[in-house]
Amino acid sequence: MEVEGNSTPCSSSLDQKDQNGTARNGPSSDMKQIEEKIQKIALEEPGESAGQREDGALCVDDVLCDSCIESPRKAKKSCLTCLVSYCEDHLRPHLEKEKFQSHRLVEPLKDVDTRMCETHNIPLELYCCVETCCVCQKCVSEQHHGHETLSITEARQKLEKELQDKQTGLVKTMTAAENSINKLQSCILSVEACVCEVRAVLQQQVSTLQVGVEEVRAELTKMLEAEQKHTQGQVCEARLCVEQRCAELKREHTHLEKLNKNKNSIDFLQEYSQWRKTSLDVSLPEVCVTQTDRLQSFSRIITQTTQELCDTLLTTYRNSLKEFCTDDKSDQLSVHPLSPVRQDCTLPEPQSRDDFLKYSSSLTFDGDTVHQFLRVTESGRKLTNTTPWQHSYPEHPERFVHWKQALAAQSFSSGRHYFETDVSGAGVHVGVTYVGIPRNSDQNEACLTGSCVSWCIQWSGRGFSAWHAGVETPLKAPKATRLGVYMDFGCGTVAFYSVGGEAERGVELLHQYEAELREPLYTAVFLEKKENVVVLVEPGEELPLKSPSPPCSPP
Repeated sequence: MEVEGNSTPCSSSLDQKDQNGTARNGPSSDMKQIEEKIQKIALEEPGESAGQREDGALCVDDVLCDSCIESPRKAKKSCLTCLVSYCEDHLRPHLEKEKFQSHRLVEPLKDVDTRMCETHNIPLELYCCVETCCVCQKCVSEQHHGHETLSITEARQKLEKELQDKQTGLVKTMTAAENSINKLQSCILSVEACVCEVRAVLQQQVSTLQVGVEEVRAELTKMLEAEQKHTQGQVCEARLCVEQRCAELKREHTHLEKLNKNKNSIDFLQEYSQWRKTSLDVSLPEVCVTQTDRLQSFSRIITQTTQELCDTLLTTYRNSLKEFCTDDKSDQLSVHPLSPVRQDCTLPEPQSRDDFLKYSSSLTFDGDTVHQFLRVTESGRKLTNTTPWQHSYPEHPERFVHWKQALAAQSFSSGRHYFETDVSGAGVHVGVTYVGIPRNSDQNEACLTGSCVSWCIQWSGRGFSAWHAGVETPLKAPKATRLGVYMDFGCGTVAFYSVGGEAERGVELLHQYEAELREPLYTAVFLEKKENVVVLVEPGEELPLKSPSPPCSPP
């Protein structure tokens, strides 16, 4: 633009009349307004003169005057109409000339030249809510035709309100995170205290074991002493018997010596013949000593049993504690987002079935959760209600006892996820739930339809209904053989779709829940009636042809 100096304004522009004959402002009033504007600008930055600091230096962040070529000076204002920044001297035409009175002056802007549309080279005056960008008037009539637009000011107010809401939510999240940190720190101290308590219990129980060992030692000592007494009694009894026999043999030996010394042959013959008839058995007594072997066996048994008990004791403790640490889920620590992570909400929402399938994955049922009236087949993907036939599943703390339900083995914890199921029979419920849903209770909160930590959709044979926390929402939707479930942890949504049929783009929204998904979600099914069937569909599997209303064949 042309920079004007101290030229006198044209009198024709200063002393004209309007159509009613009223005189317009004269030179004195115009000059008064100009002087007021200049004084106002001068008062805004009292420490500076002519756009420069007292030392003549410029800061890195200062906006420079676009009209100062040889000696750069700091700009006082930026003109949104001219898209140029001016120092105090070059700003005077905008303040003194009437033709510039309609120009919009603002505080100096570095990016004032970027406010022009690169395509049409006219100011960006509107904001496109659909494309989320600033546009000019020609852009609205061309590329952005039909899009909702707002003025720059209105858009700024709207987005500032949104930004403030996000800041408020962020502050709440930070506060919750700080509280969680404090809780975790307290948990660390509690763990240390609990370890001290357990260590005391351990020492006490080891002392109990030592007392038990002393009792065993005393009992074994009594058994050993009893064995010693019994064995010594047997030996003493045998020795007494042998001693008696030895005395008899000595007497016989003395008698025979006396008989041998008899010189009378007649007496010798008669006495010897008589002795032969009444003589005792002179064979040697047989003694078998096995008592020491018995005692050695006693020692061997004690040694072997002690080793087995030590091994069993250690193994029992180790296995019991290992099983507890593996299976017990009552006190697991899980850290999940304190509030839904919203940054992914800017991503385009899936529109077609192909879009949803990008977030799908293979699922199988967890056999440890399956109710005894439900049968799992087809490699863990098919579930059938076989009432009244029960299945001999082993007892497990995760198994549903009252409600005929089951969970998938896989879980979803963040991002976007999608899965499809084929359903058959009236009374089929398909949804998602937290792992904390009760298993042994017969109350409504343990059922997929009544729990506040589960979301599901039901086919009743006449239509669909959505369920959450015991509240039923009837839906107007046609029959469908395949249902799709979509979860977006970032935006906090759980949505149910009918797949195939006459639905446009392959899917049709049945119902959507808004929720703060703070824990991992598990695929869950509730087969209320006999012969209900649910099949977890592999990603991209072809659509079935049957409707869900006819029951399947019995197992």
